[in-house]
Amino acid sequence: MTSQPPSLTIGVEEEYLLIDIETGDLAIDPPEELLETCVDELGKGCVSHEFLRAQIEVGTKVCGSMAEVREDLKRLRHGVADVARRFGLAPIAASTHPYADWQEQVHTHVDRYDGMAHEMRGVIQRMLICGMHVHIGIEDEDFRVDVINQARYFLPHLLCLTASSPFWQGRDMGLKVYRLAVFDSLPRTGLPHPIPSWGEYQRMIDQMTSAGLVQDGTKIWWDLRPSARYPTVELRICDICTLLDDAVAVAALFRCIVRLLYRLRATNQRWREYSNMLIQENRWLAQRYGAEAKLVDFGKRSLIPIADLVDELAELVHEDAEALDCLAEIERARQITRDGTSADRQLACFAANGGYDDPDRAFHAVMDQLREETLAGCA
Repeated sequence: MTSQPPSLTIGVEEEYLLIDIETGDLAIDPPEELLETCVDELGKGCVSHEFLRAQIEVGTKVCGSMAEVREDLKRLRHGVADVARRFGLAPIAASTHPYADWQEQVHTHVDRYDGMAHEMRGVIQRMLICGMHVHIGIEDEDFRVDVINQARYFLPHLLCLTASSPFWQGRDMGLKVYRLAVFDSLPRTGLPHPIPSWGEYQRMIDQMTSAGLVQDGTKIWWDLRPSARYPTVELRICDICTLLDDAVAVAALFRCIVRLLYRLRATNQRWREYSNMLIQENRWLAQRYGAEAKLVDFGKRSLIPIADLVDELAELVHEDAEALDCLAEIERARQITRDGTSADRQLACFAANGGYDDPDRAFHAVMDQLREETLAGCA
């Protein structure tokens, strides 16, 4: 027996860093009026603080199509940039600032963030990182956790397509996704654990809240989780995509994967589940190499270029992409594996402008590129 088909509504959250337009330096303590103006002009609930004052978060409305997602993200990116410009600042869609020092940052003083700062001390203070979260509407609670269990396999594939954090405090860290090396130091992060049922998941959350470990399910920071606020599954593993087209493509691919899993469920089939130990190896390869990665195909027991794996995945979800009217976005996902991600472009720009022989010039060029790409297609 199958449940009612999920609505597959979609919402995307993006976190930006605010930088000085002239210097590219991080805006450590931007004026409160900036956020207030964003809220007034873009809508309450669309823009909010993040943990650090140098960050700002946006969230689309609940969308029924990828065209709606694109238009709302365009509106939000352009709107934040317009307001920030009045204060001499600009947003960049990158998961790390190439050279900013986390020790100089100021956290946002609200009860939630003050409590996190007190509890986790230097670990949380180091969170000078940004990400992209994608929510997919699934009303059936047990199917929601079933998606978590099966879609774990695809998380490294999606991570490869979003890499935008190769630098940390002025160093090329040798990882295309350094953000996860920082984020994974928090508790309750990483790959989701297999969940037997929605009831079992709720009992686990109840045990943790009763013991005083967490206030609620929002403190479960897995790469993919059941949302604690909405009837959705929430993709959290991704770096933020600097280019709008890439962000929409990855969100569309994840939405298609969820629809594929429902199609399998409707015919009493399912995607094979693998142990976290195996998936973790692919997660590391994605973190290290991004769009140049080779991931393990567990069926073939061999390393396969991510370009080939995404081509194969695109064929698997072709029916879903047709139904969701996002064939162009899936083709864009394939293109990312050929053209590279923001991390690749940042590294190339840095090298082309002198690299460590002239780091000031090289990093300034990277910041100019990030500013320009963040607003590409958002006019």
